[in-house]
Amino acid sequence: MSTTTDEFFKDKVLGHPAGLFVLFFTEMWERFSYYGMRAILVIFLTGALLGENPGWEWSTQAALSLLGTYAMLVYLTPLLGGWLADNKIGYKMAVVIGALLMTLGHASMALETPTFLYIGIAFLILGNGFFKPNMTSIISKMYEGHDEKKDGAYNIFYMGVNAGAFLGIMLCGWVGEKVGWSYGFGLAGIFMFLGMLQFYFAQPLFGNIGNKPEKKSVEKIDKNQVVGDIKLNKFTSLDYILIAIFSLSALIFIINDPLSKIGDIQSFNFTVAGLGDSLFFALLAAITFILLLIVRLPRYQKIERDRMIAFAIFCVFTIFFWAAFEQAAGSLPLYTRDFTDRILEGGAATTFKIVDLIVTVVPLIIITYVLLSLFKQTIKRIGLSNIILGFSFLIVWAIVIYKLYIEFQSTETEIPVTWFAILNSLFIIMFAPLFTKWWDSKYNPPAAVKYGLGLIIMAIGFGFLAFATTSVPLGAETAKLSIIWLVLAYLFHTLGELCLSPMGLSYLSKLVPARMIAFMFGVYYLSIAIGNKMAHYLGGDIEKISQESGLSYFFMIFTIVPIVLGLISFALHPLLKKLMHGVK
Repeated sequence: MSTTTDEFFKDKVLGHPAGLFVLFFTEMWERFSYYGMRAILVIFLTGALLGENPGWEWSTQAALSLLGTYAMLVYLTPLLGGWLADNKIGYKMAVVIGALLMTLGHASMALETPTFLYIGIAFLILGNGFFKPNMTSIISKMYEGHDEKKDGAYNIFYMGVNAGAFLGIMLCGWVGEKVGWSYGFGLAGIFMFLGMLQFYFAQPLFGNIGNKPEKKSVEKIDKNQVVGDIKLNKFTSLDYILIAIFSLSALIFIINDPLSKIGDIQSFNFTVAGLGDSLFFALLAAITFILLLIVRLPRYQKIERDRMIAFAIFCVFTIFFWAAFEQAAGSLPLYTRDFTDRILEGGAATTFKIVDLIVTVVPLIIITYVLLSLFKQTIKRIGLSNIILGFSFLIVWAIVIYKLYIEFQSTETEIPVTWFAILNSLFIIMFAPLFTKWWDSKYNPPAAVKYGLGLIIMAIGFGFLAFATTSVPLGAETAKLSIIWLVLAYLFHTLGELCLSPMGLSYLSKLVPARMIAFMFGVYYLSIAIGNKMAHYLGGDIEKISQESGLSYFFMIFTIVPIVLGLISFALHPLLKKLMHGVK
């Protein structure tokens, strides 16, 4: 018997179906594992070989090249995972498979050997592809016929994303730095596994949503078929050739870049016009993709064409935003480790401990309250799932209490490198409601202004770092700069993110016709993927730029370029408004 969406609203938690909060916690553990692992990866790989908690002493270029390829593929595999779930295995099975693969990935990385590191990252990439797109698909199906509740549902789900990032960075980061890297990677895997079990045993709450799709008869579409008044824009031979060249070139770059920097393996050892093989294939991929858009978009009807051109322009801004913003995962941890005064004494140490206590315990109390509310509604229906979830939180509370106990025992406090990364999630939780009210008010700015504000506000954060590092001598490897500059940087980066990041999917749904959503969704995810790869490709040169031009010059690049792009976005407002044909 088919499950109607009204049935999900019988057992409500905080006004929403209990199933939403199962998804909330499942996503929370996935984000816990993803951000927890990412927080310690670069400082582990580049850490000194000798010491109490030795790393592998990789070069910055090698570590960030690996991180960049990983981050890029993380945003591309969901396109395949989403298709498989839609057409072959269903959303629920895709989530379980993805969680299991990611568990194996974290377990492999915990073994701390190069072979298992690469195996682990491969599992994480594949697992993310199955997991990431299908959680939101389940929510969408669950709320069919209840559109008025969707915004609130996605806001709650988004809080789960940030709660997971917050807890993962805090706990995996602290355990990895203070106890051992293997324990940090292993902890991420433990919670991913528990999250998988919790979701698997909560299946009764979802009815038939997310089950394996039934086979549908597919009618062959004629090349010149017209749907309504719209002629379908079929892919031509030229389109397929450009897609093939783009895909092959991009794949060669993605694989060759880390191979050449980690293992000095030159797959294609040549130079063209001063460009090495990796850069050549990256440029070839970029050119062919732009050509694909130039060739395809004019073939649509005027309004559709114009709106997709507008969205493509937003995707360009998206690339450069993430190329700067994602320094938070690569070059910023290295700056934090080597150039920030993280040792506090006396009153400063006590103040930090109190702040750390508050920002650690208060969010955890709120999340625990949500957990208890879920228990009250679902303990009879999904008892085993609740037991697993409760056990997970007992582990979290035990680690938090142990962490706070250890920190309060010492008179001198060394702030972990990873602690600063939690500020992004913390600031999102603090400021997201204000931005939501802004967007819902009569002062809601147009799209081009939002993108411009996002780029410029983020650039101000890098401006603080550029100013702070003017006192760092050319080629210096260490310094003792105030932590306030990092706090300000993360604050402005987050405010910029809140202006720009949520806009992508929103304008995708508004500007792109339904039959083209899949293609343009791929374009959007590709823009984020390219931004992530660019971020760590550029970030890998932090040491080279610091030695040749100074550390301030490195951060000034990420200050000036986004400001210029932000001003261009402002200037494009009249054109974009015209191209959007009334969409706001």
